[in-house]
Amino acid sequence: MLRIDGLCAGYDASDVLHNISLTVAAGQIVAVLGANGAGKTTLMHAASGLLRPRAGAVLLDGAPITDLPAERIVARGLSHVPQGRRIFPGLTVQENLMVARTAATYRAPGGFAAALAEVRDLFPRLAERRDQLGWSLSGGEQQMLAVARALVARPKLILLDEPSLGLAPLVFEAMFTAIASIRARSGIGFLIVEQNAEQALRIADYVYVMELGRIVAAGLPADLAQDKAIERAYLGA
Repeated sequence: MLRIDGLCAGYDASDVLHNISLTVAAGQIVAVLGANGAGKTTLMHAASGLLRPRAGAVLLDGAPITDLPAERIVARGLSHVPQGRRIFPGLTVQENLMVARTAATYRAPGGFAAALAEVRDLFPRLAERRDQLGWSLSGGEQQMLAVARALVARPKLILLDEPSLGLAPLVFEAMFTAIASIRARSGIGFLIVEQNAEQALRIADYVYVMELGRIVAAGLPADLAQDKAIERAYLGA
């Protein structure tokens, strides 16, 4: 579903990502682990069109999207839930969902109404807060809204950047349960960037470990749970 080959990207004259390659199969949950400054968010920005790579390629469903603007990448079926949620200020919960509509939303059976019903079933709190300003929600509710907004676009794949950031343990447990439920219901794949290694290893089908802009380890969660590469990436060695 998603293939990244030899990606190099950065800001101004400095490269942050160095020859990054990874894949996410259809319906797969893939986690990217690493400490602050490893380049995880830069990877998400480069994959979703918010940052133009200096080299390498990004392919979605076999088609290159490297040089497409972000809005055309969304139309191709890739949604990005950014770090910090980025809820639109001044818009209600309902309006935040409305602005996420795409042609794919209306091609799916039931259109926007069906998409709304699905996200409200998944996150009942959003139905209760329908007319409340999105920025006034709690952190956990804002994360629900950010994921729901991505789902309204009817994506094939979702990039999810630090979903547990700033959330209480019970809330991010519920968020990861929702991610597993979304995959089971719809077959949507996920590329998840996460600092909480333990939680990510529990939910992922495959894991990559980043350190200073490079992939330093990759494998099945059960194998990497015992790998010293994770300890080195987070604590240094």
